[in-house]
Amino acid sequence: MVARREIARFWSLESLHLVSSDGGTEPSALVDDNGSEEDFSYEDLCQASPRYLQPGGEQLAINELISDGNVVCAEALWDHVTMDDQELGFKAGDVIQVLEASNKDWWWGRSEDKEAWFPASFVRGYIRQCRKHTAMFTVAQLATIFGNIEDIYKFQRKFLKDLEKQYNKEEPHLSEIGSCFLQHQEGFAIYSEYCNNHPGACLELANLMKQGKYRHFFEACRLLQQMIDIAIDGFLLTPVQKICKYPLQLAELLKYTTQEHSDYSSIKAAYEAMKNVACLINERKRKLESIDKIARWQVSIVGWEGLDILDRSSELIHSGELTRITKQGKSQQRMFFLFDHQLVSCKKDLLRRDILYYKGRLDMDDMELVDLEDGRDKDCNLSVKNAFKLVSRTTDEVHLFCAKKQEDKARWLQACADERRRVQEDQELGMEISENQKKLAMLNAQKAGHGKSKGYGGCPVAPPHQGLHPIHQRHVTVPTSVPQQQVFGLAEPKRKPSFFWHTFNRLTPFRK
Repeated sequence: MVARREIARFWSLESLHLVSSDGGTEPSALVDDNGSEEDFSYEDLCQASPRYLQPGGEQLAINELISDGNVVCAEALWDHVTMDDQELGFKAGDVIQVLEASNKDWWWGRSEDKEAWFPASFVRGYIRQCRKHTAMFTVAQLATIFGNIEDIYKFQRKFLKDLEKQYNKEEPHLSEIGSCFLQHQEGFAIYSEYCNNHPGACLELANLMKQGKYRHFFEACRLLQQMIDIAIDGFLLTPVQKICKYPLQLAELLKYTTQEHSDYSSIKAAYEAMKNVACLINERKRKLESIDKIARWQVSIVGWEGLDILDRSSELIHSGELTRITKQGKSQQRMFFLFDHQLVSCKKDLLRRDILYYKGRLDMDDMELVDLEDGRDKDCNLSVKNAFKLVSRTTDEVHLFCAKKQEDKARWLQACADERRRVQEDQELGMEISENQKKLAMLNAQKAGHGKSKGYGGCPVAPPHQGLHPIHQRHVTVPTSVPQQQVFGLAEPKRKPSFFWHTFNRLTPFRK
């Protein structure tokens, strides 16, 4: 009982901390006697008085402005709901006149006709200051560094409100918070974009921090906002840590919740839901890594026609040689690559067997797979062995394929089944790669392949096949014994050794 009471109390504090340390924060606005906002630049602050860059500098600046007779106001970043008459309640966006700021945690202010204390931490951040300095930061740089952190902030505000409604202040152990997680489980998907963007953000920050002016700028922002002594990359890591901790926290709460408790079933369902959220983030991370390799593979194919492979596909499922039987009964030896949604066929060069020429593709969404027994096929009126066919659902066109061995055929049949399953699972998970990410992958691949000879010898090979477990086994295993503070990133599922490399080595006899 005691353990559950403490855990329930922790949820309220933890969620509040997440909102106040994640992105979307804006600094307090200083207003002159005429009511116009005065934006102090970083250079102005440095030149005006070094005292303002020391701990407590913001308080010092505000108190000096107030003592000089200026009207100083701050914009509320999120709601402050209180039942205490000595505290000032307000909503996000409200303008509060700061009357006294000698205490670093609580300031005295006026909102409408009421004067009372309000938490200084509700009016603080980095993003707005960065946006002011267009000479230091481009729009693209800010998008890379901060990602969709403001969307996460908005989502967390809503989540926090609903969580506080479910929190029982008088008897915390009776709180019922499981339904709140279930209500917002789809919204947590926005963390996927942020987590996938985070490595790029760290790289961009690392490059900027090589210059002293950026190190001084970010430190000045931190001091002016009286934020704790953590560098900006530490604050940007917080959303990644939070989404990892939710399954751990729910597992711990579930351990201390009896089956008779009214919240037990909801907590259990919430635990599974948050594990699936972690799974979705891992899957998107894996796909983003995959599309770069797929783009480079396409660039290596000679005579590519039509849409880019990334317009519809994001992973290679299987590849290998098959004999294709035409309507006229002719056999064509081709190299086939099965991606999600499409099957691409290529022809090997007669002399340079490591070079492939594009020969066409089939829409797997329109195809029905038919396993054939050894013997005469009625469609082609030919005797076939180790054969299967793909039949168009719209045109009834038949595509007949023969493998060299029975085990090769079995692999292709399984691969086709896996392709359909993965397409369905991606739809259920809402797995999508943005158009910008696809375009960037193709652009990078074209730059990497510029000036190189076409084919495998001149460009990176196709990505390894990506073996995955069924959807109910895809989630990240979250051990309850791992201390929460040690969870800093999302675990990537281990992958089996790729069969592709064995096939690739056989295709490149002339490579040096």
